[in-house]
Amino acid sequence: MQQKSVDVWVGLFVLIGVLALGFLALQAGNLSSSTFNKTYPVITKFDNIGGLKVRASVRSAGVVVGRVASINFDDKNFQAVVTLNMDQRYLFPQDSSAKILTAGLLGEQYIGIEAGGDTKNLAAGDRIKLTQSAIVLENLISQFLYSKAADVKDTEQ
Repeated sequence: MQQKSVDVWVGLFVLIGVLALGFLALQAGNLSSSTFNKTYPVITKFDNIGGLKVRASVRSAGVVVGRVASINFDDKNFQAVVTLNMDQRYLFPQDSSAKILTAGLLGEQYIGIEAGGDTKNLAAGDRIKLTQSAIVLENLISQFLYSKAADVKDTEQ
């Protein structure tokens, strides 16, 4: 009887471990908040997308309103073309803007949507024209170092 009890506890422990690994896999793959709601595609263009990835969230006011569907390169304009699958429950004005943001200091990148004031809403296949590219941390550091080097040079003269 005691061996049977130990076997049940070991089985329960293994089951909890497998469920925890499955949860972690969904979180790492950014699939935990997948919904099966209908979506509509919206196209955006950015000069620099940084570390943005397919399936990254699209948020407005902190709420996930869509996902990045695809990232391509436009070799005529030399820009990244990002297609967003927006949840049909959320409608945004045509003059809305999109910017690439980072969750925390070194966290994942996502697209933030700020609603405009137009009376017409975005429809399937529309393009968001007002975009702001990702801020690359390496560029900020190099600009800081160059400005400090220039300050030192000016004080030496």
